[in-house]
Parts: sequence; C-alpha cells; structure tokens
Amino acid sequence: MRHVYECPVRWADLDLLGHVNNVTYVDYLQEARIDMLLTHAPDSRATDLAEGVVVVRHDVKYLRPLTFRSQPVMIDCWVSEIRAATFTMAYEVYDETPEGRVVYLRATSVLTPFVFAEERPRRISAAEKETLGRFLEASPLPSGPEASPARHNEVGHYPLRVRFSDVDIYGHVNNVKYFEFFQEARVAYMRRIWEENSEETDDVSVVLAQMDVDYRVPILFRPEEYDVHSWVSHVGGSSFVIESEIRDPSTGDAAAGGTLLSRARVVMVTFDAATQRAAPAPEAYRQSLRRELNRGS
Repeated sequence: MRHVYECPVRWADLDLLGHVNNVTYVDYLQEARIDMLLTHAPDSRATDLAEGVVVVRHDVKYLRPLTFRSQPVMIDCWVSEIRAATFTMAYEVYDETPEGRVVYLRATSVLTPFVFAEERPRRISAAEKETLGRFLEASPLPSGPEASPARHNEVGHYPLRVRFSDVDIYGHVNNVKYFEFFQEARVAYMRRIWEENSEETDDVSVVLAQMDVDYRVPILFRPEEYDVHSWVSHVGGSSFVIESEIRDPSTGDAAAGGTLLSRARVVMVTFDAATQRAAPAPEAYRQSLRRELNRGS
C-alpha cells in the first residue's frame, strides 16, 4: 500500500536555474515520511518509527526539473524492505497529467529505530513490523555502485563549521543538513578546479542527476571544524561523479584523516538551460575534470 502526500512547492525552494533545489527534495521526502507514519499510519504503533529513528542512508535519483507552481506536487511513499533493525522507505515525486504520470524524483531512505537517551539503535518490534508490512512494496531504485577509494588533497578540502541551527532536539545534525554540507563543499571544490583550469568553463550549467549519502556517526554541534574531502571519481561525455566524505580529525585514525562520519556520491550532468536537457560538456571542461580525476592523493 502506498501513502500519497500533497507537498506544496514554495518560491524559496528554487535554485538559480528556477528548479527546486536538490537539498529541498530531501525535506519533501521527510515531510511525506512523517505524514505517513505519524498522521496516516493504520495505528499508533508507528509513532516511534516517525519520530524515534535516524537515517542510515539516502539514495536520491533526480529525473527531471521541478519548477515553481501554485498546486502541490504529489509524493507516493511506502516501505520497500523490513529487516531486524532497519527499514527502507521508498518515494516517488510526480504529477498526474492527462498524458500520464510525470516523475521528477525517485528515492529510498534506510532508517533505524534509535534510543536517543542511550545513543544506540534498537531492533524493530514485532508490532512495528506488522504496521510497516501494510505499506510494503518493491523498491524503485537498484543498488548503487561501490564507493571509490578516498582521496585527500588541499583542492578538495573544505572546513565545515556546524551551526547551532543545524542540530535537532537530540543534539544531532539533521539528516537533510548533510545534503547542504556536501553541496557547500562541492561548490567550493568546483570553484577551485575552475580557478586552476579556467578555459571555457564559465558558461557550462550542471544539474544533479543522483546523490547517495551514507550516515556513519552522528555529527554534533561544536566550535571546532570538521573536515570535508571531495574528489572526482568518474568523467563521462555529459556527466561526472564527485565523491565526498566528512571526517572528525580529532578522533579515530589520524593517518586516515580521523573518524569517518558520512560519505556521499553525486552524479552531475552538464545541462543546456535553453532546452532543459542534458548536453555534452565542452572538451576543455572535460579536460579539467580529467586532470582532477588523475590528481594524486
């Protein structure tokens, strides 16, 4: 069974291209999930699964741009897998038109029930499994590729300072904020690449095609900075992949850069704003990315 949520599109949700920002979509998914489990679940046993969970992983595939309009966009959400201590939510963001369904995004989120007072995950109870099972359907996304080996260098380094407004009532950074953190680091990284290799890169537009985020250890508010490291791991004709990780340099293995807190993989597509379609990047643009791909650690 799928739950249908009507999500308003706000003017503040748009990026410079007039599209709903990739980070905002994750907010939409969170709203739909909470509405399903907290408001429209078959019984009250889903309450803890709405409020007392942490996100383990997000996989988000962006299929076409969503622009501002007065009517809400529709979101289907359902459960695609139930395990001993995790369950997976699936989503489809779409419009129903006379010509058929127009899908803007498909995504999954892996979540685990969490005992915040003790800072530990817990198993899903039999009653909770029964409730979740009523929403069970197949996943809309295949499994993603394996992560590439991490590469740390000055060009890809971004110092991350967590703001007090980034944390939730449990003192953890909200899962949606990670998308903002990786976006900030990615923008800074790309700017440095173009500063080093500036030829024919100013007029190329890019959009996100997919973003996958793994959450390993909660990020907490503190005055000290965290480290974000980004690197190019693949270059194609009209797409490229940037992978990133957030580390705490004050703990863990110093040789590895500290404790790994989160990992992300982003597929970027070069884009023709006039036709609103993917377009091959200029050769100079790809050469800059290939130089970064071959940069040593």
